[in-house]
Amino acid sequence: MQNIKKIGLLLLLSGLMTAFNQAAVPPDATIRINGGSAAVGIGFSWGKGILTYKGKDYPIAVNGLSLGKVGFTSATASGEVYHLKGLKDFDGNYSGVGTGLTLAGGRSAITVKNQNGVRVRLISTNKGIDVAIAAGGVDMKLKK
Repeated sequence: MQNIKKIGLLLLLSGLMTAFNQAAVPPDATIRINGGSAAVGIGFSWGKGILTYKGKDYPIAVNGLSLGKVGFTSATASGEVYHLKGLKDFDGNYSGVGTGLTLAGGRSAITVKNQNGVRVRLISTNKGIDVAIAAGGVDMKLKK
């Protein structure tokens, strides 16, 4: 039991250190997303948003699949984008890098990363009921 507590504490500290390191570096871009999800066992999420990069706004599409979820939610999210060297690096499949954090008032925070090393730190506000058992990924891409 002591080992489990130690592992949990190390994971928590690792997540906090990552968050503090990210906070010390200015983001390359910002992101805003509106969307929703519906699930019974296998879930599907959708959304659209705006990526603001070098002073310009670019519309984006968001689609994701998750396993082990039950519920229906609508959400708005905003966040910061790191390690974005160019617009071509934004498109991709993003998956969680570390643990998500549930905040007060139906808010949650998570950091996701794509195959190009682009990291997105999101804070979302959810409405509805959503019970997650396992994590999935999400595809984000610039609309043409």
